[in-house]
Amino acid sequence: MFALVDGNNFYASCERIFQPRLRGVPLVVLSNNDGCAIARTAEAKALGIKMGQPAHELKQLVKHQGLQMRSANFALYGDISARVVTILRDEAPRVEVYSIDESFLDMTGIRDREAFAHRLRTKVHRWTGIPNCIGIGPTKTLAKAANKAAKSGAGVVDLTEPDRRAQVLATFPTTDLWGVGGKWGMRLANMGITTAAQLRDAPPDTILREFGVVLARTQRELQGHACIELEDVAPDKQQIMVSRSFAERVKDHQAVAQALATFAVRACEKLRKAGLVAGGVWIFVHSDVFRAELPQHHVNRSISLPVATADSRAVLSIVTRLLHGALKQGVGYKKAGVALLDLGRPEKRQADLFASASAANSKLMEALDGINRKFGRGVAGLGATGWKERPEWGMRQNMLSPNYTTRSSDLPLINC
Repeated sequence: MFALVDGNNFYASCERIFQPRLRGVPLVVLSNNDGCAIARTAEAKALGIKMGQPAHELKQLVKHQGLQMRSANFALYGDISARVVTILRDEAPRVEVYSIDESFLDMTGIRDREAFAHRLRTKVHRWTGIPNCIGIGPTKTLAKAANKAAKSGAGVVDLTEPDRRAQVLATFPTTDLWGVGGKWGMRLANMGITTAAQLRDAPPDTILREFGVVLARTQRELQGHACIELEDVAPDKQQIMVSRSFAERVKDHQAVAQALATFAVRACEKLRKAGLVAGGVWIFVHSDVFRAELPQHHVNRSISLPVATADSRAVLSIVTRLLHGALKQGVGYKKAGVALLDLGRPEKRQADLFASASAANSKLMEALDGINRKFGRGVAGLGATGWKERPEWGMRQNMLSPNYTTRSSDLPLINC
């Protein structure tokens, strides 16, 4: 038995926690470089704002309808998400963190599931300020559908009972099902299948033949057969990538190198946090593909490492070598990134008898991570990243809220 806890309009709700003036007014959160809407409150949706709508199209709504816009503050959102998950882990025996705003719970052994869900929903809202909905079902797919139904106002929906399940699935669009989407939804509609109930009752052989095992599994889950297990321990990642689009085109090669150094160090931090090492490094740098009239140049270089590592200095040295001589004069670069490849557990890596001794220093990296973890990211760093400079390649975040919970200088003040 599964439950799905989902924070409502999560990014926007995080912004409202410490800014009460944003409550009850239309609010959107913008993507990197303040490009387009990635989160909308109910009031913003009522104004007709679409997901992904460019920010420049919203200026009239700001002027005439009181629309508020905020730059994405992922440090704040990640910290609030962690606080929500801490509450869930205290209440449920097993938790799978599915995304920053969604978590699956194991409801096995909980007798009064709806009462438990209502109590948990209230506790999350009261302790973190995040409004949320909870869907319950015998499979993950049904729990997802129940959560979608709960957003209509009930707050909690349980699809365990067959009659209630049949009632909801009879009008539930296939395009709203977990893992279906618009393209498959159109193909299903051409076959006369537009609701979850119709997909559930369709001939299994036809679904398997026309769509493959993924949709066949979804059909089985709609029938109440659990095919997707709870992953309370996330599998190891196959790669880690850190990339960013620049606010402006960057022609300074040193600035591009600084950006890649910053991305490399951040990727290594994530690598060490996961307890992994990398056996390969890939870098890319792209010019502005949306300005075809400008000079174009795209860099893609990768290398396998003789000794897998998680040391930022070793990876940074590789990135510097890969970038050497790769950039062209006069080209304005718009996006860059670093990916760590061939990841694995250090204790499971096969040693190379003929490789030179590694210069990696795990104790140094552990100390560096500990300082930044205790005092905030960026307190200690490597000079090649520019460290505390405001870089030329930095993101445009003109409407960024303070980091209320992760930076001491941004702690909210209470006037007594």
